[in-house]
Amino acid sequence: QVQLVESGGGLVQPGGSLRLSCAASGSIRSFYAMAWYRQAPGKQRELVAVVTNGGMLNYVDSVKGRFTIGRDNAKNAVYLQMNSLKPADTGVYYCNNSPGTLAWGQGTQVTVSS
Repeated sequence: QVQLVESGGGLVQPGGSLRLSCAASGSIRSFYAMAWYRQAPGKQRELVAVVTNGGMLNYVDSVKGRFTIGRDNAKNAVYLQMNSLKPADTGVYYCNNSPGTLAWGQGTQVTVSS
């Protein structure tokens, strides 16, 4: 099964930016939709952004206009550019397919704080 490794998280001040990367151990081409999810402290994991093989994009309302998801099937990678970060964006970020049927990686921690 495809293994997923997320990276790029860190501590950033409000208004800052981060770029998350997800490296897959195998081809992601067969997965129509790839996605980023996040889990905030004390909350359930939520879907943040989705990108399809056809280039369709979808975002949760709270990140629209600030986050951009992308995928590179040739590199078996998924990305999440996060701008204008807010404290509410704090959490562990995971990539997976949509609807999240692959084995979950360890995630990458994003902390937005002054």
